[in-house]
Amino acid sequence: MSDTMRAVEVPEAGAEFETVEKPIPEPGPEEVRIDVEACGVCHSDEMTKEGVYPRIEYPRVPGHEVVGRVDAVGDDVTEWEAGDRVGVGWHGGHCFTCDACRRGDFINCENAEVTGIDFDGGYAEYTVAPHEALAAVPDALDAADAAPLLCAGITTFNALRNSDARPGDLVAVQGVGGLGHLGIQYAAAAGFEVVALSRGTAKETQAREFGADHYVDTEAEEPAEALQRLGGAKVVLATAPSSAAIESVVGGLGTDGEVLAVGIPAEPVDVNVGALVGVRGSVSGWASGTARDSQDTLEFSALRDVTPEIETFDLADAGEAYERMLESDVRFRAVLTP
Repeated sequence: MSDTMRAVEVPEAGAEFETVEKPIPEPGPEEVRIDVEACGVCHSDEMTKEGVYPRIEYPRVPGHEVVGRVDAVGDDVTEWEAGDRVGVGWHGGHCFTCDACRRGDFINCENAEVTGIDFDGGYAEYTVAPHEALAAVPDALDAADAAPLLCAGITTFNALRNSDARPGDLVAVQGVGGLGHLGIQYAAAAGFEVVALSRGTAKETQAREFGADHYVDTEAEEPAEALQRLGGAKVVLATAPSSAAIESVVGGLGTDGEVLAVGIPAEPVDVNVGALVGVRGSVSGWASGTARDSQDTLEFSALRDVTPEIETFDLADAGEAYERMLESDVRFRAVLTP
């Protein structure tokens, strides 16, 4: 085996991607080295590319949707061994000792690390991650299909399963994109009555193929009124990062309904509190989850045949994949295959 690898790194904040040869990293005592088979390209990679996260040290290899096989383990690692299929998502490890960790709330660890931000991610042939950040990947899932499930998948699946919605409830998914097309599939597989909300009719056929029972063209009718005609939503999963889109669905909630935002808009959301009071409704947000949540997502996806729509790119074409992702020119997720 060569002692170097190909990787795509950001040399400094705001710089273009560079394909480089780097030494293959050695895992520390509590780390695992992964032979990368696929890595998704996510909008959050912009944080690394543009230096939005304050603590990034450069050069840095982005990528937090990593799937591959264990290649080597540190001396203190006991739960993983060479050959295991594993994935690493956004949550790149926790300290185990802060107050949140002592309560088992690892996603809110005060010292949590982020893959591709605090340490090099998956835009490379190999990466190293803390042992607690790994999820087992079922054999039934192709590596390229599994990669986006470690971000878009866990975010939508985990949000829905932690909501108060129950089978038969009306659940709307606002946005039929990288997050939304998976949210629709998970909502349908969970037994909800699913409404897809999107601008125009271009995505209606696909939304219904993903499992939507109803489709609302938000350019042709007010989404809140459409949801009320259907009885009022128990949950609106807001996946598009648009303040206006989130504001437009608040009036569509039924009793004890919730707008659950997983797409993060740049601008504040102006909420009509009176509309919420009238139905005991709420607007809240949801983070992705830990490695165990990722594994649950992968296992459920394999069980119920939930897979993303993807386009694959060679590692050397990471810049093209990233730009097409930013322009929403990919249906629906971009994946690098080193």
